Amino acid sequence: MFGDRDVPVYLFTGFLESGKTTCIREIIEEGNFDDGKRTLLILTEEGEEELDDLLLKRYKIDVITVDEEEEFTEKMCLYDIKKYRSDRVLIEVNGMWDLDNIYNKVLPENWVVVQTFTTVNAQTFDMYVNNMKSMMMAHFQMADLVIFNRCEPEMNKPSMRRNVKAINRAAQVMFESVDGTVENNVADELPYDVNASEIVLEDDDFGLWYLDASEHPERYTEKTIEFKGQVYRSKNFPSGTFVPARAAMTCCADDIQKIGFLCHAKEAEELEIDSWVMVKVKVKPEFNPGYQQMYPILWADSVTPADPPAEEEVYFS
Repeated sequence: MFGDRDVPVYLFTGFLESGKTTCIREIIEEGNFDDGKRTLLILTEEGEEELDDLLLKRYKIDVITVDEEEEFTEKMCLYDIKKYRSDRVLIEVNGMWDLDNIYNKVLPENWVVVQTFTTVNAQTFDMYVNNMKSMMMAHFQMADLVIFNRCEPEMNKPSMRRNVKAINRAAQVMFESVDGTVENNVADELPYDVNASEIVLEDDDFGLWYLDASEHPERYTEKTIEFKGQVYRSKNFPSGTFVPARAAMTCCADDIQKIGFLCHAKEAEELEIDSWVMVKVKVKPEFNPGYQQMYPILWADSVTPADPPAEEEVYFS
């Protein structure tokens, strides 16, 4: 019975004292699991907050605690779901544990991750980014919803949002103030006039434009954009296309990736790989099956040789 059916799993990730338990409690109290089914809650660290026993009893939630990462195995998961006859699983994940290992080795094959919530204490965010950026970015990469809590008015929310979107464009980002109010429509202040029919990007503007165009391709439909990029081409690209790309540090110094949009150009095959060019392009978004949304496609009016920018790498923070 318990080995041949899909089991929905909800993951709650984030570092210690980031608000994972509070997030779980609020989701439970909102009645999301008020359907009479049994829920198994797996806790992998001891935080400041604890869930009320009456709340757990009311919603038929059984709780187990796993203290050591080595104890959290597929065998343990299968044993406990059978023991408690659970219909679904919530897992509060220790922020220091290997998320990739949990996804790919610990969770049984029929345990289907429905949603991953990542909580971030905004007041300690800079400290974690500066000291454990690769681990923080791993949390963002897996998340469906990222919640920055304990936000102060003077905090740079657009920068926090860019850190998430640089890693995971599909993730939703919410900001919760210290008074409990929630904001989920934080927008970047763009360094160019997005309403202009022609936009010339400074070298430092590429990262912001790339993120904004990825999220809001409709803003740039039929607009002319001029910018500097490095020629990137793959054998899998359609004939007559290349990507005028920039190298982006999305995670750490060892994680440099080329980012950019596919560009149609008559001279595409003649361009030297990794050479720098100035492109003047028209943006014509098309539906992308991989992202299940509209995505920018560029059509070149001109492609001319250019000198490299003073800073070749793009940053999002």
